[in-house]
Amino acid sequence: APINRLIRAIGPTLGPLGGGVTLADPLLAIRPLVSDSFVATNDNWSGTAALKTAFARVGAFNLAVVTSRYAAFAVYLPPGSYTAAAFGSNNTTGVAVIEVYE
Repeated sequence: APINRLIRAIGPTLGPLGGGVTLADPLLAIRPLVSDSFVATNDNWSGTAALKTAFARVGAFNLAVVTSRYAAFAVYLPPGSYTAAAFGSNNTTGVAVIEVYE
C-alpha cells in the first residue's frame, strides 16, 4: 500500500551549523530507481498550511515562511526503491540535507 512521506531539502540555514557552503535555493526531486521520470519536485515550499501541519505531526522543525527557499512536499509513494536529490536553482552548488519522514 502507498505510504505518505514528507520530504524536505534543507540548505539555506546550514551555514551556522558548520555546513560549509550551503545550497541557498534547493530544488528537491524524487524518482523511482528504475525510472528517469520524477514523481514529485518542489522549489520554494511557500509556507503552506498543509505542510506546516505535516511538519508538526512528524516532529520536524519549522521552516521560516519568509525564507521560503527551502523545498518540501508530501507525497504518497507505492512500495519500491526511490532516490531523492537536491539540486541548486539556477545551477548553483552547495551542501544540503534531505530529510524523509513517514
